[in-house]
Amino acid sequence: MDTKELLKKVRKIEIKTRRLSDHIFGGEYHSTFKGRGMTFSEVRQYQFGDDVRNIDWNVTARYNEPYIKVFEEERELTMMLMVDVSGSEMFGTQNAFKREVVTEIAATLAFSALQNNDKIGVILFTDQIELFIPPKKGKSHVLRIIREMLEFEPKSTKTNIAEAFRFLSSVMKKKAIVFVMSDFMAKDYEQTIKIAGKKHDVTGIRVYDPREEEIPNLGLVQMEDSETGELVLVNTGSKKVRREYTKYYQENVQYFETVFSKSGSGTLSSRVDESYVKKLLGYFKRRG
Repeated sequence: MDTKELLKKVRKIEIKTRRLSDHIFGGEYHSTFKGRGMTFSEVRQYQFGDDVRNIDWNVTARYNEPYIKVFEEERELTMMLMVDVSGSEMFGTQNAFKREVVTEIAATLAFSALQNNDKIGVILFTDQIELFIPPKKGKSHVLRIIREMLEFEPKSTKTNIAEAFRFLSSVMKKKAIVFVMSDFMAKDYEQTIKIAGKKHDVTGIRVYDPREEEIPNLGLVQMEDSETGELVLVNTGSKKVRREYTKYYQENVQYFETVFSKSGSGTLSSRVDESYVKKLLGYFKRRG
């Protein structure tokens, strides 16, 4: 992708997702993800109806009239976006590749965090950590994240979600809001999300294509494994083959939902041909 085309894509995503975060998600994000508590802001003269427990007795004695302490929410938070960039994310049969939808969701979340003056960082992963951008504030930082998600070419095509969670735990010592975006066609991450879930506020966002849910009956078809590159002949006319694939797919989805739930983390699933806007809003409202 040349620079001109890349900047055009970044601008297009910025316009769309910033509008969403400005008009829809900003308030929902703020009310869903609370700050670290209340911090002292200032003192002012007591007014009728103020809580007497907040009277500052030292200032009151000095000025011979009642003053109260004013507190405000200590709002600053850190959002970490963990994004699966393995080979399966380039699959798409409907309106868009999974990776394109994931990029839009990530941008919407990042701009929502930006509105609330929070830091945003990103971890792009396959079966290894492909790129880590430490959390920072600012629009130019968010635009850099979007650019990387659009043009980054991973070294690997495989997936290891457990490795991504291990890395998160090693680099994020303080509590963060963590969104993990993947198709979650993998297992063996129960222990690592359990550790991450104790410290961080974790949400798994599963983005999938309707064609992945079941194999249609198309006879003998040559298929390529998007993560290994292996070409195999598959007899899609076989009921047993179709049944086994559906079972495999459903087991991965069940594992995702169960493991995240057991760790105290949230989940939402969005098909590439569905409105991720409605899904995100519904999730924020349930949690708020």
